[in-house]
Amino acid sequence: MTTRGPRPLAVGDAVPEREHGPVTQTDIVRFAGAGGDFNPLHHDSTFTEKAGFDTVIAMGQMQAGMLAGWLTDWCGVEHLRELDVRFRAPVRLGAVLRFTGEVTALTELDGEPVAELVLRAAVGTDEVVRGTALVAQA
Repeated sequence: MTTRGPRPLAVGDAVPEREHGPVTQTDIVRFAGAGGDFNPLHHDSTFTEKAGFDTVIAMGQMQAGMLAGWLTDWCGVEHLRELDVRFRAPVRLGAVLRFTGEVTALTELDGEPVAELVLRAAVGTDEVVRGTALVAQA
């Protein structure tokens, strides 16, 4: 078994951007099936219209999962120490998500050197998810 070592990181380093989308009804249904979230906001357009949305919306955990996957593709899941997300706005069908991130500090966690990152998922100029993460660093 081979493992990747942690990345050497510096304040200001950027995580390479990634885009995902457009978000489809199939994406939402597949995630609902995997996670068991069958809230009608995610699949019933009549319900969502009555709730004040113009279309169904994706569940927040779907964006959080995409954000985590993007981050760990870069740093290695074995080096992720903490991840925290906040949902800022709904994601609608057809949205294209752009993931960005930056190292904001270098510190320690339980004696291990880690980098603090700020992460974002945006649709156009609208931030839909903001996150922070700690990843092991070389």
